[in-house]
Amino acid sequence: MNADFKTYCIIGDPIDHSLSPAIHNAAFNTLGLNCSYIAFRVQEGQLKNSIDSLRSINIAGFNVTMPHKVKVLNHVDRCDKTVQLVGAANTVNNEKGKFCAYNTDVPGFIRPLRKRKIGFNGIEVMILGAGGAARAVVVALSGEKGIANINIFNRNTDRSTDLANLVKKLGLNASIISNDDVQKIAYKSDLIINTTPLGMSNEKSLIKSASISKDSIVYDIVYMPINTKLIENAKTAGAQVVYGYEMLLEQATASFKIWLKMDPPIDSMKKVLFGMFGEPT
Repeated sequence: MNADFKTYCIIGDPIDHSLSPAIHNAAFNTLGLNCSYIAFRVQEGQLKNSIDSLRSINIAGFNVTMPHKVKVLNHVDRCDKTVQLVGAANTVNNEKGKFCAYNTDVPGFIRPLRKRKIGFNGIEVMILGAGGAARAVVVALSGEKGIANINIFNRNTDRSTDLANLVKKLGLNASIISNDDVQKIAYKSDLIINTTPLGMSNEKSLIKSASISKDSIVYDIVYMPINTKLIENAKTAGAQVVYGYEMLLEQATASFKIWLKMDPPIDSMKKVLFGMFGEPT
C-alpha cells in the first residue's frame, strides 16, 4: 500500500445503510486527497478482533456506530474529555500508532438546533433510548441553559436509570417514564428526540402523530430513510422537524477535522446525499 495513502472506515452492525462512505469519499475527491473510506460490518462478538485487524493495517481513523459506541472504549489507547463524560465514542484517530477516541456526536447533535436558534429556557425534553447516542445527546444539552426536565423512555429500565444518573450529574433534572405514559409525556414535550435505531427499516414510530404538539420540535437522529415514520408523524402534526442527516453531516465534519486537520467541502458532501433534488425542507 502506498505510504501516503490513507484509509478510513466505519464499523457497526447493521452497516449497509451507512451514508458515511459516500459523503467522506466525496469530500476526499473534491479536495484531491489520497484517501478512501469504506464500511465494515462488525458484529458484537467480533469487535476486539476487528479493531486488532484495523491496527494491523495501520488504519488512519474510523467511525463507530451502533452497537459499539460504548464497548469500543475497551479497545482504544486514549479518550478525550468528552468521551470520558459521555462514556461512548464515535470517532477514533490513529495518532502515531495510538488509537485515540473522540465523540463528535455531541457537537453534531447540538449544532442543527443552534442554527435554528432554538430557545432552551424552560423546555421539557423527551429522549427515546438510553444508549451511547442518548448519552451524547444529554451531554450536548447540558451545555444549554434553562432546560426544565429531561424525560427518558427506554425499554431497558437499568439503562434508563444510568442515563438519568448522568443527566443529574450534569446538573439537569431527569424523569424515567413508563410505556403507559409515553404518548401523554410526548404531547407535553417541547423537544422530542429519537436516539434509537427504530425507523431505519421503516418501523412504526413509538410516538403517534396525535401525541405530538404542533408547537414541538421533533428530532430523529436516524438519517436513512430521511423521512422516518416519526418525522412523518411530526409533519402531520404540524411540528418543526430536525432531520438525522443534519446531525450526520455535522458529526462527519467534526470527524474530518480531527483526522485531517482541515475543513471538509460541505457542499460536496450534501450533493452526494441529495443529488439534483437538493436538500429536503
